[in-house]
Amino acid sequence: MSSNRTSGDRDARYPAETSEQEMPRHATTTVNRGEAAQRRVLLKDVRPYGEGEPVDLLVDGGVIAGIGSGLEVDADEIVHAEGAVVLPGFVDLHTHLREPGREDTETIETGSTAAALGGYTAVFAMANTDPVADNAVIVEHVWRRGQEVGLVDVHPVGAVTVGLDGEKLAELGTMARSGANVRVFSDDGKCVHDPLIMRRALEYTRTLGGVVAQHAEEPRLTVGAQAHEGANAARLGLAGWPAPAEEAIVARDCLLAGHTGGSLHVCHVSTAGTAEILRWWKSQDRPGRVSAEVTPHHLLLTDDRLSSYDPVNKVNPPLRTDDDVRALRQALADGTVDCVATDHAPHAEQDKCCEWSAARPGMLGLQTALGVVVATMVEPGLLDWRGVARVLSERPAEIAGLADQGRPVAVGEPANLVLVDPRARWTVRGAELASIAANSPYEDMELPGRVVATLLRGRITAAEGKVRR
Repeated sequence: MSSNRTSGDRDARYPAETSEQEMPRHATTTVNRGEAAQRRVLLKDVRPYGEGEPVDLLVDGGVIAGIGSGLEVDADEIVHAEGAVVLPGFVDLHTHLREPGREDTETIETGSTAAALGGYTAVFAMANTDPVADNAVIVEHVWRRGQEVGLVDVHPVGAVTVGLDGEKLAELGTMARSGANVRVFSDDGKCVHDPLIMRRALEYTRTLGGVVAQHAEEPRLTVGAQAHEGANAARLGLAGWPAPAEEAIVARDCLLAGHTGGSLHVCHVSTAGTAEILRWWKSQDRPGRVSAEVTPHHLLLTDDRLSSYDPVNKVNPPLRTDDDVRALRQALADGTVDCVATDHAPHAEQDKCCEWSAARPGMLGLQTALGVVVATMVEPGLLDWRGVARVLSERPAEIAGLADQGRPVAVGEPANLVLVDPRARWTVRGAELASIAANSPYEDMELPGRVVATLLRGRITAAEGKVRR
């Protein structure tokens, strides 16, 4: 598969900014794929939200045209799903696609492939690329490449500050008015640590109808940090990353969101204390909007895995304790934490197969997220399949303001769908995943739930473990 690497200077690599009049916004734009989007697809013996007896579902013209038992219609393709659960296609608010700059680890094409195979119909590509996505030229490049690949809707996230340096606001308005129609802004990988900059970002994005997604980490408390500050880090001789480094920023930013009326989204919540702060804040009648995500790995893995010193387990924020994991699962179940986001972070072999202190933090997540959510939330009875739709599709779409994603499985709604075999189990092999990188922490782990097919606006983008162009 092509890596789509680019070369040459910036002007040659990235097209000039295009006005709104010349290019429609992504919320209403569809990829022109001839007759493919108009094909009639009949899904046989499916169960919307895993409820009731199997029914047939007809997709026509990119929308759900009919749901019922024994539908007899002419269709271009019939998919015999044998009781598969039908959910709205998943939306990932936190994906690292690495393009531009690190196409040796991931590209928009390979990342989109992994996303489609994982049941996703929309992903948000983080801004910590090289060059940083802090202007309209870069975000439009990312958006256009996503459109060209066409397997999922790729929405670029704009940087909050120029170069992710935390000193000066980036061109938020220009990115919002560009063809990419950016509405989510984040310096993820770095915290917007200056409270004045964060206040201004919340104020400015409020006027744009946007949201600031914060990587909550007080940098003065995490200098040299290598692992969760606790007994395991002490035993292993690893510098600690204390929970209050996250919690202090979350508390501060909730207060700033309330003061400004802006929208705050907390990235990769990892501690029980953060969950309690969010639970308290959401119980208050305050202006502004606060939402939060948890990653699959923080729902499943703990710092007990660090004893091997295997850098595949190194991530930021770090893996925490059993108590934190239990608190995060409960917070996701009761809505304190709104959604699951993968923080899909591919890395080259040389950046992971090295000593712990030199390794880059991050893990793959797009193709394994569903399985981890089923294992940690569905099988223990914390969520049913409607709950899975809420945390993997509906709430992320609402947070990002996507009108055509996360919609109900109902007649007349967009056919952005995923079919899941709830009975299937599969074993993770990092080398067999679609990403260029192979840094999966779930190597050789058996996960429940398998994506049977993914549909983007009625077009099958993935089926039986393969993507369709």
